[in-house]
Amino acid sequence: MLESYLPLVLLFVLATGFAVFSVSVAPLVGPRRYNRAKLDAYECGIEPSPVPVAGGGRIPVKFYLTGMLFILFDVEVVFMYPYAVAAGGLGVFGLVAVGVFLLAVTIAFVYEWRLGGLDWD
Repeated sequence: MLESYLPLVLLFVLATGFAVFSVSVAPLVGPRRYNRAKLDAYECGIEPSPVPVAGGGRIPVKFYLTGMLFILFDVEVVFMYPYAVAAGGLGVFGLVAVGVFLLAVTIAFVYEWRLGGLDWD
């Protein structure tokens, strides 16, 4: 029984070993050409302030809203893959279920569009 899990355990050991090896060797063999541009913070296209700001400055909420909307609609699109794989076996029930799902996603998208959540300003 436990021998059936051996390939999975070996895969985890191999993946962990590769990750540890990569992280520990990278600083030793990587390039060391530091300059001001590489050391400056870069926040989604916002130029850093020349005067140091306590707390690192503020990032507009628009960036977070855009990120959350991307994750929301991206996850909803990922839910479409299982339907695409099993569409033949689900029949009419599957078609109606995915139609209701797509309708809900479309309503949410139109609602967000009409409120201006997708406008960059």
